[in-house]
Amino acid sequence: MYPLSFRLSVILLLAISWSASVFSFVPVSLYRSERQHVSLWGETLVAGNDDGVCTIQILISDTGGGHRASANALRDALEVLHPGKIQCDIVDIFTDYGPFWPFNDYPRMYKIMAEYSFLWEAFYRFGETEFGLALNEFLMEVFCFDSFKKCLARPSGNGNKRADMVVSVHPLCQDIPLKILSDLDSQGASRAPEARTTPFVTVVTDLGGAHPTWFNKNVDNCFVPSDALNQLARNRDIESSKIIQHGLPIRKGFWSSSEKKTKSTLRQELELDKDLPIVLVVGGGDGMGGIVDIAKSLGNKLGASSATPAYQMVVVCGNNQRAKEELSKENFPSGVKVQVQGFVNNMDEWMQSSDALVTKAGPGTIAEASICGLPCMLFSFLPGQEEGNVPYVEESGFGTFSSDPNVIAAKVSGWLASPPALESLQCSAKEASRPSATLDIAKDLASMVFAAKQKQL
Repeated sequence: MYPLSFRLSVILLLAISWSASVFSFVPVSLYRSERQHVSLWGETLVAGNDDGVCTIQILISDTGGGHRASANALRDALEVLHPGKIQCDIVDIFTDYGPFWPFNDYPRMYKIMAEYSFLWEAFYRFGETEFGLALNEFLMEVFCFDSFKKCLARPSGNGNKRADMVVSVHPLCQDIPLKILSDLDSQGASRAPEARTTPFVTVVTDLGGAHPTWFNKNVDNCFVPSDALNQLARNRDIESSKIIQHGLPIRKGFWSSSEKKTKSTLRQELELDKDLPIVLVVGGGDGMGGIVDIAKSLGNKLGASSATPAYQMVVVCGNNQRAKEELSKENFPSGVKVQVQGFVNNMDEWMQSSDALVTKAGPGTIAEASICGLPCMLFSFLPGQEEGNVPYVEESGFGTFSSDPNVIAAKVSGWLASPPALESLQCSAKEASRPSATLDIAKDLASMVFAAKQKQL
């Protein structure tokens, strides 16, 4: 725990840096990301392409891996449903079009604040107050409107026209994009909601709780994954007719209609024992979460249960190379077989091969785990953003939370040692799952963009 004086000092320094950056009036061109596309400054493009192909621009920020993963999932689902008919333009609007620091540096700042959770909580809690919401909207409109306008006005797909529809999968991509679309659709005459004709929808990628910035009453539709977020959307004055509840969009490997491999086949391909129970320990793509102590405690607990291998543990360290190296050198007891991985691109196969999951409380991982019928032992969460995911899992009956490695080890080893208890948790996970959510959302998006395209003809 960091002392209060240290916390206040860091917050003060960040506030000073923020003020210095947003009031520096340095020319935007000096801060432009190298990845930014060709400037459309001063040009006015109408929506739609002439070749009959529909275009959807999906707005994200790479603050964590979940937003881009959701965008990719929607793109993949649209391609499966309508091959070659819908082109998706996925763009990190802050990194590529943020005018200057801190707007163009959100992903790196997110990692810093996620590491020091008291910083994240301070900014999150302030940002959800009415004053914080108003201040954020004011600053974004003053400093980001013109640069973000380039993003929404840029050509999408193979044509030279802007997107037929815009989808947000990030909490900070509602207010200003909606005003920009009104400005573009009215040829600069108005930023009012009634001036917008380009369809705009929000796909919320949080699960048990969400920041108020996700919810703007002027969107055409707001897709939510849970009852809790359905209520939050209503509380933010979104009409019930605009709220659609399907579930969370997740990666293709968890919903693809292609023939699924059996657990036995997957274990063989992944060089795992086909008969021993497996617990999967995941630290997230960024490797955050302190998985070294957890993996050591759990591995030692499982390994001490038998003189010969009785369990398996797979640890996925993500980009945390230090954790991977340390755990690879660890000498675990003979009762457990341990496999340590770094970053993997086939998480669906690792999950489908496993019997239980130890993970941080990320919404995407929880949704994917439920589809695979995996009980979840949650060990960390971001205050505010992921906090609601803990009661979601516990109330759904397929897991619990503890940050204590010894408690985690005792709980998970108890699950694996009791097949009836494990089966009950796995059934509850399956009941909470929404395996068709990604395709259901994509079907609705396709209907909307096809209708918008028809109106242009």
